Amino acid sequence: MTSYIVIALFAVGIGIGWLIREKDKIRKGVDSAVTWSVYLLLFLLGISVGVNEDIINNFSRIGYKAFWLTIGAVAGSVVMAKFVYRFFFKSNSEE
Repeated sequence: MTSYIVIALFAVGIGIGWLIREKDKIRKGVDSAVTWSVYLLLFLLGISVGVNEDIINNFSRIGYKAFWLTIGAVAGSVVMAKFVYRFFFKSNSEE
């Protein structure tokens, strides 16, 4: 049930975003709100990790695996972003 709520909220957000796409002042406010929301979520995630005894007690083992997972995720994201930019956003005159 929760996944349907998430999908519905996402769809409604897309619709509202489409309606306000021409209003620069509102878009800038939304962009700022999204940025600060991400900061808040990362902060709260840090708190939830900090209070979890299992994670703290096994941090050295988990941290090593998380480091390599993070490196792989960042590298994959950079490669895919370059691919998407090159094939979908770069015009022929920029080459």
